[in-house]
This record gives sequence, structure tokens and C-alpha cells, in this order.
Amino acid sequence: MNRVFETQNLLAGLQWFFFIFANIVIIPITIGEAFELSQAEVVSLLQMSFIVTGLACLTQAFIGHRRPILEGQSGLWWGIYLTLVATTSAQGISLVTLGGSLVTGIVIAGIITILIGVLGIGPVFDKLFTPGVMGVFMFLLGLTLIQIFLKGMLQIPFGNIDESQVVINLPIATLSIFIALVVIIISIKSPPQIRSYALLIGIIFGWILFVLLFPNEGSTMQDSSSKVNKLFPLGAPVWNTGIVITVVIASLLNTSNTFGALKGTDVLFNKTTTKRDYVTSFSITGIATIAAGIFGLVPYAPYVSSIGFLKQTNIYDKLPFIIGSFLFFLMGIITPIGEFFSLLPLSVGSAVLFVAYLQLFNSSIDFFKQITFNTLNVYRSAIPLFVGVVIMTFPASYFESFPVTIRPFISNGLLVGIVLALILENIINWDKFATSVEKKI
Repeated sequence: MNRVFETQNLLAGLQWFFFIFANIVIIPITIGEAFELSQAEVVSLLQMSFIVTGLACLTQAFIGHRRPILEGQSGLWWGIYLTLVATTSAQGISLVTLGGSLVTGIVIAGIITILIGVLGIGPVFDKLFTPGVMGVFMFLLGLTLIQIFLKGMLQIPFGNIDESQVVINLPIATLSIFIALVVIIISIKSPPQIRSYALLIGIIFGWILFVLLFPNEGSTMQDSSSKVNKLFPLGAPVWNTGIVITVVIASLLNTSNTFGALKGTDVLFNKTTTKRDYVTSFSITGIATIAAGIFGLVPYAPYVSSIGFLKQTNIYDKLPFIIGSFLFFLMGIITPIGEFFSLLPLSVGSAVLFVAYLQLFNSSIDFFKQITFNTLNVYRSAIPLFVGVVIMTFPASYFESFPVTIRPFISNGLLVGIVLALILENIINWDKFATSVEKKI
């Protein structure tokens, strides 16, 4: 108990708190903007995000995989939400129908995730997610999230927008880029004891600068007085086959977050992920996902970005993570505290997370290093990577010729890329091509 109040643990716990906060706080804000929710509804989403995320992290730390890994609203799901808002609106599907279909699909997804854990079939999925699949997943996920953070930094609206009316806010964009550079410089140049708190310094320093330079820039979180419905804020459960199918596929692909986070931290903690770790981790993620569907949140998963955070801070003790998670949960319970922290400018949070998620490129390279590439087997990764990236650049109107049941899936570059990687990696023995080239040489 005395260790909790040690200065080093409190500071490290505070940094974990801000890391969790910076990762999570932006998600309800962007989802609220994309689904055209009121200010009061977005504040409600934030409060529930703090509570559910704090509980999920604590539960994982004590009875789940028991590692200091952020259990938060999944970046893969986040990207899917925002992509679906843009693509389905172009297909004539209302936001209420989209939101209600997401709820239906997410509850199903949560049940599937729990079954994966309870039935102990996590190791079976683990075999499918080879280094080639994980490398593609990390790279495409990084592209998806970096795109979101850049939009936040440049103050580009989320959701279905008229691109001809969008103009980058140069003053705020300049500040965001400056904050990102400061965090990068601290991460590279400063002594290890300071480098560990680069993200915390970036958030506090950036927030102060923003308030000083843009005092008249109103927060999106100012009016929380009106009563809101905390259950199904995105829409009551309905059924849209195309959206539900996409969500179920996403739930299966989202398991890659668990494999990436647990397998990626095996080296850091000098241990191997066990069947018991998979059972408890998937079960807790599934329960949190069902709660997410009910309260209008983005579904949950262990954060692979925790690997970069752990490497950057060199703090591997679980106690600071528990402290940070508890503070985050407490922030959701005490409404005035939550409302205060909800004032964090979106551009500042995006700038700091932009730097943090650049580490996904390194994680992707680490997986690709486990593969011997040559002119014969390069297709195993080149096809899913290039196809996924190109689809990300296509406007939604390009996919109107596809059946509505597969349109939400086929228009998502992240999902298509991961599925292609899974197929190519598991139906073809690429290692024999590497061997054949070596023999010729």
C-alpha cells in the first residue's frame, strides 16, 4: 500500500492516466461530431467512456491478462465507425439506422468475443495471425489512426461532409504541428527520466498554449445541463444486414489487437502468453464491448500502442497502470472533474497521439523482420498493403455498384487489407518460395 504513494509511482500513474485519457477522450468527441450529437450527449459519452474504460483496465490488470496494457475503445473499430458514417450516408442510410445497426452488430460481436475466450479457441485464432498478418494489420491500423489524428490537428470535420467547404485552420494546425514536434524532440533528445513523461508534458504544455493563443475557441463540451438518454444514444437497435455483417467481420479481425498486444509484450515482460491469458482477456473484452454497444461507445480491445508507450517510458511495473486506471474511472464518477478534462482541445490531443501512434510503424517493421522477403513471396504482404491503402483513398461513390450487403465491408481499406493478408498467409506456403530462391543463389 505504501508503494502507491511513492512519488515515482504517482508520477508514472499520472502519465498512464494522461495516456489513457488522451487515447480515449478524442473518440467520443469525434463520434459525437460524426453522428451529429448534441453537446450534452457528447459529454454523456465521455463520462461513460471514462467509467467503462477505467473498469475494463482494472479488471484486465487484476483478473484478465494481468499486464499493464490499456483496454480501450479499439482503433480498428473507431476507424470503421467513421468510415461507415461517410460511406453509408452516401448510400442513403440515415445516421439513426447506422447507429442502431451498429448497436445490434456490436452486441453480437461482444457475445462472439466472450465465446472465443470461454471456449478457449483464442490459440486457434492466434495461429491464423502470423507475423505477415500482424505486420499488415499494424501498418494499415497506423495509417487509419494517423489519418484521424491529422484531421484533428488540422481541424478537418469528421463524418459526412462537403469536402468543397473544408478549409484547414492554419493557426491551430501550426500549433498542433509545433506540439507534435516538441513531443518528438523530448522523446529523442531529453534524458531518460524526462523522456518517460514526453506525452504528459506535451498534453499539459499544448493545452496551456492553446488556451493562451486561442482564448475564444469554444470547446465542444460546454453545455451538459440538458437531460440526455444514456442508453443507445446512437440509435435504438435495428437490423441492416450489410452493416451487421461488416461489424461481425470486424469483431473477428479485432481479435488481432489482443494477439498483437499480448504477443508484443511477451518480450517486454519475459513471459509467454498462456491459454488462461487468452480466456480471461477475451472474456473481459467481450463484456466491455457489449457495454459499449448499450452506451453508444466504440467497442473495446487491448491497445497495441501500449507497446510503444511501455518502450518509450521504460516503466513496466503494473502498479502505475492500476493507479492511472483508477484515476480515470474516478474521473467518470465525479462529474465536475470529467467535465473539466473534457475541455481538452481536440487538436492538442490529436497532436500528442499522432506522435504516440507513429510507433505502430516500428511494430509493423518488427513483424515483417520475421519474414524473409524475395521477388517470389513479396506478394504475401504487398497485395494486402497496397490494396488496403488504395481503397482508403477511394470516395464512397466508387462502391455503389456493389451489393448493399457487402458494400460497407468492401469500401473499408483496413478490413479488406487484413482479410487479404489472412487469406494469403494461410492458404499459401510462402516459405517454400523463400527456400527456392536461396537454393538458386
